[in-house]
Amino acid sequence: MKKGIWACLVISLLVGVCLALSAGIEAWERQESNLPISWDNWREAKASAEKYDAEGDYTRALQYYLEYIRQAEGLGRSDIVAWGKNNAAYMIIKQHKKDPTTDLAPAKKLLEEGLSIAEASEDCKLKLQSNLEYVKMFIKE
Repeated sequence: MKKGIWACLVISLLVGVCLALSAGIEAWERQESNLPISWDNWREAKASAEKYDAEGDYTRALQYYLEYIRQAEGLGRSDIVAWGKNNAAYMIIKQHKKDPTTDLAPAKKLLEEGLSIAEASEDCKLKLQSNLEYVKMFIKE
């Protein structure tokens, strides 16, 4: 009986984490940042994303990578946008590795968008493609 209760609690917790991650992405996409476009704000978003990634807080790192993308788009730097999309998708992949119930559809979308950027470097395209192959292993087309 106790094992069943614990199993239900663990499953509920995992579902909650997945929902929070999806809700965080959707909220960030709907939210218009008040930060002006600048190289300083891009560097700050990048540093914060890397900090939270190193700490294992992939949801927060993802939010900063989304700001990194917005800043790079505003600066007209498509090459950096492609890297940002790869890095944001990779945060979702890392969360998936930690919790296999994480929805990889947002990562797939980011990776496909990154691959469609003509200015993306060859190295970036290789990383985007590699991450997309991982995602496709878990998403039914």
